[in-house]
Order: sequence, then structure tokens, then C-alpha cells
Amino acid sequence: MTTIDNAAFDTLLAGRPLMAIFRGFGVDRSLALARQAWELGIDVVELPIQSDADVEALAAVAEAGRAEGRIVGAGTVVSLQHVEQAAAAGAGFTVSPGFDEAVVRASFDAGLPPLPGVATATEVQRATSLGLTWLKAFPASLLGPGWFGAMAGPFPEARFVATGGMDASNAGEFLARGVRTVAVGSALEDPAQLPALAALLAR
Repeated sequence: MTTIDNAAFDTLLAGRPLMAIFRGFGVDRSLALARQAWELGIDVVELPIQSDADVEALAAVAEAGRAEGRIVGAGTVVSLQHVEQAAAAGAGFTVSPGFDEAVVRASFDAGLPPLPGVATATEVQRATSLGLTWLKAFPASLLGPGWFGAMAGPFPEARFVATGGMDASNAGEFLARGVRTVAVGSALEDPAQLPALAALLAR
């Protein structure tokens, strides 16, 4: 079977310790939050697509992102239909909560680097055996920072994006444990957290 890869994230996430996730906000609010993230220095934005309204918001933010040279991905991609919707909306990559080889391959074939979710050594092994090097660890806050050190031993080629329960209070610890990028959502709506998140970007 053809080997796939998602090495494009070597460039997409290089030097980017934070990624923003905006779920279910609609077009206007998603655009406003994305622009806030970009102004803060968070270049990569993900919009989960769980409804037609989400797909519409993704298309709008992706268009705005292209105009500013920003990267916008589709999240919660759990079906082949979602892959098609992500591609049609102009997404730059896909993110999934779990590992589904069919979704991963469809995304790769559509020219969208896939970032599948993993939570066990078995899933990491399955993903890396396909040729993937970048993986979403979910839910990262429940897995804990120590999980990443444990995975680094048997899977030194794996590069992780920590997602789920991430905010200014714990992102730094996960990054210190070798996580390449931390994905934050609601934390970006909390003005009290913005200075701490900005400090992470300056590390």
C-alpha cells in the first residue's frame, strides 16, 4: 500500500508553538477571533467542521487567511465527506480527533496534510508505520505531560501537537516536555490569558 506522509507540517508548524481552535462561532465571530489570533502572533488557525455553518465559517476564514498569508485548517474531520468539504472550503490541512486511515488517506490524496489524533502507543505505531510524523495528542490534558516523554522513547520520529484542555496555565509545561505545538481554544477568549500566551510565542 502506498506510503503517505504529513511532512508539510515541518514547514506549517515550524517555530509555531501555538495553534488556535475556534469551534462553532459562525462566520463573523470566527473571523474576529482569527484576526485576533493572527495579531497576537498565532499564525495557524483550525476551525472544526461539524455543521454547514461551520463549513461556511471555515471558507470565510480560509479566504481571509490566504489574503494575509495565514494557514487555516479544518478540524474534527471524521469522514470522507468532511475531507471533501474541507477541500472545497479552501482548508490548508485537516485535523481529526482520532485515527482513521481512510480519512487520513483521503486527506492526503486531496492535497491536505492530515493531522490525526492519537492517545495510545498502538495508535502512534499505526500512524508512524503509514509514514506520518506529525500527530495530534488528544485529549492532551488527560494524557498529561509525562505521556509525551514516554512516547519519545519508542517513537523518536513522532512530533506532537497537544490538543484538549490546553491554556496559558499548562501550555508551557507541555512545550517543555517536547510537544512541538499546543492548540488552544477558549483560552484565546480570556483577556487575562493573552499576555501569558504571547509570552509563549516569544520563547
